[in-house]
Amino acid sequence: MKMRIKEFAALTGVSVRTLHYYDEIGLLSPSETDKFTGYRFYDEDSLLRMQEILFYRELDFPLKSIFEIISSPDYDKNNALDEQKKLLVLKKERLERLISAIDDAKKGRNIMNTFDNSTFENYKREAKERWGATAAYKEYTEKSKRHTKNDFDSATNEMNLIFSNFAEIMKSGASPETQEVQALVKKLQEFITDNFYTCTREILSGLGQMYVLDERFKANIDKNADGTAEFVSTAIKYYCNL
Repeated sequence: MKMRIKEFAALTGVSVRTLHYYDEIGLLSPSETDKFTGYRFYDEDSLLRMQEILFYRELDFPLKSIFEIISSPDYDKNNALDEQKKLLVLKKERLERLISAIDDAKKGRNIMNTFDNSTFENYKREAKERWGATAAYKEYTEKSKRHTKNDFDSATNEMNLIFSNFAEIMKSGASPETQEVQALVKKLQEFITDNFYTCTREILSGLGQMYVLDERFKANIDKNADGTAEFVSTAIKYYCNL
């Protein structure tokens, strides 16, 4: 079976733009690209890999984590499917509790304990730790062990401040290619390296694209000002291509 990118997009429910992005970050590449026309083709192996990606997306795993998991030399597809099933069952059980809680809430009953999602999140975290076998993930895990809650809070605040600075520069009318903006991209890269994992230009480039294609990242960054995520992504792209 051989499909053009539009056919593959229609079959999987994923946009063509997203498929291009998956190819750029190495998450899912076409099985074949016509060297004369540039047309991309996908096959049955592509479908199987997309299936794995979609399962992880359904479980709210960020693209970076998915890439690290399924690209790991220690990745066991069958074990991963077992873990995914357990997580989906936990998610299903929680949704059923929430649906039932609506009726209880209408009757005036206290349903606050229904919103506890700790079992799912704890199992999900443990699964990530078992699957995360890349050098970057291991480095992040080791650094995380030394971090206190205050360290995490401080890092979060500093990261938010960096994006806030991007927003302020953007609102001033500056171009993403200016020296001031590029210096801020370098600061972001160094911040990630110091606090999480070695942020190579390759990794930074992937993050820049994810900032606009992953709706959760985009929404969080755009809290500073509409268009900030796109501005940061463009600035990173220029920085990484220097």
